[in-house]
Amino acid sequence: MRRPWILGGAIVGLGGFVLIGAATSVWMILLAWCLVQTAMNAVLAAANATLPDQVPVTSRGKVSGIIGITTPIGILAGSFIVNFLPGDFERFVVPGVIALILVIVFVLTLKDRRLTEKPSERFTIGTFFGSFVFNPRKHPDFGWTWLTKFFVMFGYAGIATFLPLYLVTKFELDEQGAVGTILIANLASMAAMAISSPLGGFLSDKIGKRRPFVAIAGVIMVVGLVILAIAPDVTTVIVAQAIIGLGAGSFLSVDLALATEVLPNPDDVAKDLGVLNIANALPQSIAPAIAPGIIALGAATPLGGYTTWYLFGALVALAGAVLVYRIKGVK
Repeated sequence: MRRPWILGGAIVGLGGFVLIGAATSVWMILLAWCLVQTAMNAVLAAANATLPDQVPVTSRGKVSGIIGITTPIGILAGSFIVNFLPGDFERFVVPGVIALILVIVFVLTLKDRRLTEKPSERFTIGTFFGSFVFNPRKHPDFGWTWLTKFFVMFGYAGIATFLPLYLVTKFELDEQGAVGTILIANLASMAAMAISSPLGGFLSDKIGKRRPFVAIAGVIMVVGLVILAIAPDVTTVIVAQAIIGLGAGSFLSVDLALATEVLPNPDDVAKDLGVLNIANALPQSIAPAIAPGIIALGAATPLGGYTTWYLFGALVALAGAVLVYRIKGVK
């Protein structure tokens, strides 16, 4: 069943946001954020698994395209709402409450699957953790899909974390100016994603191919990252974000459809999608860990620290766009 994990994850995630909002130390924030990541990734893994549960292969591009629109809408809505909330506690808790309300609506309307007989294999902690290990030689397409997603998401999600610092450092914006610019940039990105996400999904279903759309989407994101890296003014930053959004919309939609076609075991769809979801979440942890070193190295060159960082992200994303053609089981 998917519903218990979707609903339970949203509830636990909200609890983590409450702890962050009320935190009085960095350690409390760290532990609460780990709780939020665990809970919300449980929600995402189970929710994404409803796609292969409910939708035939020939329509997955179209449906995943519609799902892909929700990412920019969520980012934009969050950026908009927090501007009207009075304090940090509300800025963490209110979005979590909204998420829980929407999750409740979803689980009440979802026709969830159910097992007709008790599983023969006994469930243990060892079995649970062992199930996340897969043999890339036995399932090479799944392994290449994971790497493709990881590299492209590093360029998209991991790099995007530093946009506020980039705006303040390079363009000398104050806090309010940076927030306003990010809101406009998110609007531009969402508008582009709203076009490319359903369009990419629809065309990939129509043509019957996934890899070209994933590769082209990755290249478009690379172009946007390069423009962002060398942007001479704030207007160019907004244009670059729109280009990145154009590529990300198609990538997020078609990549999900592609992923459902290379899963090792049809009986473990949610678990395998959970493994793939690590490729979404991990770049957001790795990027901040390695960024200081790369930015420091770049600061000693004529390019500058943040320009070097964004160009590095573009190279990583380009590697992901190329690697998609290592996947042989999907056109």
